[in-house]
Amino acid sequence: MDGELGDFLRSRRARIRPEERGLPSYGRRRVPGLRREEVAQLAGVSVDYYVRLEQGRGPSVSDAVLDAVARVLRLDAAEREYLRAVARPHRRGADGPAASRVRPGVRLVLDGMDRNPAYVLDHRMDVLAWNALADALLGFDGTGPEGRSLPRRLFLDPAARDLYPDWPAVAAQTVAHLRLKAGHHPGDPAMGELVAELSRGCAEFRRLWADHLVKPCDQGVKHVRHPVAGLLTLPYETLVVPGAADLTIVAYTPEPGSETAERLALLGSWATSQTG
Repeated sequence: MDGELGDFLRSRRARIRPEERGLPSYGRRRVPGLRREEVAQLAGVSVDYYVRLEQGRGPSVSDAVLDAVARVLRLDAAEREYLRAVARPHRRGADGPAASRVRPGVRLVLDGMDRNPAYVLDHRMDVLAWNALADALLGFDGTGPEGRSLPRRLFLDPAARDLYPDWPAVAAQTVAHLRLKAGHHPGDPAMGELVAELSRGCAEFRRLWADHLVKPCDQGVKHVRHPVAGLLTLPYETLVVPGAADLTIVAYTPEPGSETAERLALLGSWATSQTG
């Protein structure tokens, strides 16, 4: 994750044409977008200050400067959050045993959602706990820890491209969410190892990671092609676990009475018959 702040700012400078910010576009430009001195001018800071900021060797940067840079680079809310995280990293040690951080009460909540596939994710997108319908849908019980890492499953398991008909969109969304979380955990060696492993193993991941997209994966719709239940349209919502800000419950919420809801009910019955 070294150099993350500079890489991020350079990627965002490259998106902005000088004329969009009221600047004349003249002279040969070695890279697309705004020059560092132009960002400094528009943000109201010295060129030297901005250069040191981009190189990650400046003093503690103020909210006012970060807000000014975000305004110049037209960052959205998620990108602003990420900028603050990587500009002022709060180093953290490695987390404790992941599964033990899911309280029994949270597991009971999952089990009570018998019509909704639901599971708990940590900041690395490891699945720590799940209910029976989520297992029937995504097969968590039958795999080891590597298979319960959603990024590893998505990018390193060829079967994921059959499971998700819109795999490119799911892949981009996953990387954007993972980068956002990585910005909040700069001292997590396991996160760095995960990114390195995926970069070595998948060209698509390397390309998406280099784009520096940041976006939370907090709600939306996923399409899943299940070998038994068929094609499912699955809206989802995420909820932060109280007292454990790095853990989220992901719950799929198909409309009651919809074809997907009926197929999930049949899938749950089928799964129960297989284990009964």
